[in-house]
Amino acid sequence: MTSRSEPLDRYAVFGHPIGHSRSPRIHALFARQTGQALVYTAEDVAPDAFEGAVRRFFREGGKGLNCTVPLKELAFRLADRVSPRAARCKAVNTLALQGDGRLLGDNTDGVGLVRDLTCNLGLVLAGRRILVLGAGGAARGILAPLLEQRPARLVIANRTPSKARQLAAEFAELGPVSGGGLGELGTERFDLILNATAASLSGQLPALPKDLLVAGGTCYDLAYGSEPTPFLRWGWAAGAALSADGLGMLVEQAAEAFQLWRGVRPETGPVIRALQAELHGPDGLAPKP
Repeated sequence: MTSRSEPLDRYAVFGHPIGHSRSPRIHALFARQTGQALVYTAEDVAPDAFEGAVRRFFREGGKGLNCTVPLKELAFRLADRVSPRAARCKAVNTLALQGDGRLLGDNTDGVGLVRDLTCNLGLVLAGRRILVLGAGGAARGILAPLLEQRPARLVIANRTPSKARQLAAEFAELGPVSGGGLGELGTERFDLILNATAASLSGQLPALPKDLLVAGGTCYDLAYGSEPTPFLRWGWAAGAALSADGLGMLVEQAAEAFQLWRGVRPETGPVIRALQAELHGPDGLAPKP
């Protein structure tokens, strides 16, 4: 056990903006549950200050970092070595200091998302038509794990069509994936629509055509908040049987990072329920409009 005279191991999340982050609360709950002694903070770090902030954090004794929007691709380039899943998506959301002083970069977003969709929400992804909105670091981190679930089709739609097509080409060997512009979606309908854009962070909604979702389909926003995001509201209006935010994904990906750093995996269910109650009240449900 760490003595009172020894400094606690330091961890943090870097992002820009970062004020909305629940990661410190999540890791505090993980630490309490597993009997780990650590401190975890949130720091607003702009992209142009990222490398200096990371070097300083580890030089001053930090043990591990999470990196969120818009720093994941910068973290990939900064890591000394990366895990296979981070190498595949070229984005890193977790940095871990190794015994030799080098930084290992990993990406726990995709596995966290799939665990939330399949284990917590009970969705079956095999044979389904999936639409991913956005082609940035958040989308990069989830494509391979989604394709591993063997959907019938996965489409990436982005404001800049060429970026979506390029991203789809990078993952084409893993399954039936294509990319294009938001205005190119046409009349195809999807069983699951995932919002991986940053629009929800500023209270905005991607420009979406009507009738994208099949009757009884699912909408999932990788963002989360105390109020339903514009995308969740769009999902309810479109007739979604389930319109869920990314709080469960956040907890699941955090558990993966915690295990990488501390060698023990916390139970996620109690933490998800605790955060849902803190955000939405005793019943833990996001209020429907």
